[in-house]
Formats: sequence, C-alpha cells, structure tokens
Amino acid sequence: MTLFHFGNCFALAYFPYFITYKCSGLSEYSAFWRCVQAGATYVLVQLGKMLFLATFFPTWEGPSGGFDLVGEFLRATVDVLDLGGLQLALGRGGAGGKLRILVAALGWASAELLTSRCVPLWVGARGVEFDWRHLQMGLDSNISLARHVAAAACCGSRGARSCPHARACPWGGSSWPQPMRAS
Repeated sequence: MTLFHFGNCFALAYFPYFITYKCSGLSEYSAFWRCVQAGATYVLVQLGKMLFLATFFPTWEGPSGGFDLVGEFLRATVDVLDLGGLQLALGRGGAGGKLRILVAALGWASAELLTSRCVPLWVGARGVEFDWRHLQMGLDSNISLARHVAAAACCGSRGARSCPHARACPWGGSSWPQPMRAS
C-alpha cells in the first residue's frame, strides 16, 4: 500500500512537468538541454543566496520571544535575486517568444522540484503510515509550476513591445506629442 501511495504522490508532483514539456511543443524543439541550463541557473542562484544570507545577515541575538522586523525585511529582499536569476535564464533561453519563457519557467520550476521535494517524497511517501503532507507537497509543486510560468511571463514581457501602438496615449488620444527637432 505504501508503494501505491508513493506512486500517487510522485505522479501528482512530477507528471504535470512532463505533460507541460511534451504537450507545449518544447520536445519538438529539443529544448531539454535549455531547460537543464535554466535549472542549473536556479541551483547557482540558490547557492549564491545562501552564501549572501550567511555572510551578510547574522542570526538574531535578541530576546528569545523577540522579532527582528528590519532583519527579516532585509532577508526577504534577497528573494529579488530569484527574479534576476530568472531574467538571466530567460536571456540564455535561445528560443524566441513564448518558447523562451516556457523553457526558462519549466527549467526553473523543475530544478526547484528536484532540489526541495524529491528527497521528502522519496523518504516520506514510502513510509509505513499514510500522511496528507505528501499529497500537499505534490499539489504545491503544481502551484509552483504555475507561479514560475507567471513570473517568467512577467519577466519576459518586461522588455517586449507587444503593444502595436507603442506611443499611443493611455487616455484615448491618437499619439504622444512628438519631440521638436532642431533645424
């Protein structure tokens, strides 16, 4: 019965990534190596974040029940490095348009899945006792995939000119005033 529970948890966590890769057309463009490169970028960014946090942000030395608001805020701002790393993975995507976004997002999310949820699923879901925590971990991996695709789409569309009228006025005018040129 534990093998069946492990199989269900494994399928819930990993098959959406496989289905996304196969059904989105990434397999037709042989984008597996590019997804691996985006995953390696994720691992390097996480290692850099750990080194940065360990070096520049010491542990809280105050009272045991206290809360360091400024320190926690500064630690949370380190997560902006994830967006920078995702932007780096988008720049190295090699493909164009939506495929570049999907390659970076799928590689980033797959690396997060392998580094943070692989061992707990392997060790915990094969245990003697059923636990809902592993099913929640599988569902969380699906939400993480959607979140990374959305973040990559936001980072990828930041520099794109997808608007047909780039100089159109937001209040309904025909166009922005043209700058005067010196004659």
